[in-house]
Amino acid sequence: MIHDVHVPVLCIDGPSGVGKGTLSRWLCAELGWNLLDSGALYRVLAWLIVRDYGECEHYPASCYKMGVDLSQRVSFDIINSRVILDGEEVSAQLRPEKIGAAASSIASLPEVRKVLLREQRAFRVAPGLVADGRDMGTVVFPDAGLKLFLNADASSRARRRYDQLNEMGFDANLERLEQEMSRRDERDATRAVSPMRAADDAVVVDTTHMNIREIRDLTLKILSSSRLFRDYQ
Repeated sequence: MIHDVHVPVLCIDGPSGVGKGTLSRWLCAELGWNLLDSGALYRVLAWLIVRDYGECEHYPASCYKMGVDLSQRVSFDIINSRVILDGEEVSAQLRPEKIGAAASSIASLPEVRKVLLREQRAFRVAPGLVADGRDMGTVVFPDAGLKLFLNADASSRARRRYDQLNEMGFDANLERLEQEMSRRDERDATRAVSPMRAADDAVVVDTTHMNIREIRDLTLKILSSSRLFRDYQ
């Protein structure tokens, strides 16, 4: 892909369990725009690394090269919430906790973030892009026309993730999920490179007591009054 800096971008950042994934897919369907699920992109890379190198604390530097050209190989099925790699669905391979843990670990490495920065920006193609992640508005697309940062308290986020995993047929422990999410939040917020935080010009939304319909309705109100809406609708 060759990205165009004139293509509009809507960034949705925040920790897991705040509803940003569901909201991002819905907005893509409504707007007819492309989707960048940056978390899935890191999970794809983590899965490729674990598959080829096994599980270990430190990976050889050569593995970073596996992230090159991922934008050419990965696509997102917005309607069915699927991740496609080289034409085949890999969604199930990305769900195990060991892949999530590996993705979180490699995401803190400057070399990996540098490689995937280019790959993420390559998703910026017409007619527009909804970018879901943790540093979309601060690092990847700092010029985005609209930036949202969703947040919620830890217990409600863990409950949402727990319900999601159960719906997918996975066993989950609510208490352990909350602990794991809190550890990842701390790691992502304090890492030296691209820490998770709200951009200075982001609209911050607390979704603790909101259902997905309420989140959608509020997002549409924000979008309708934003520069992004005025410039591109």
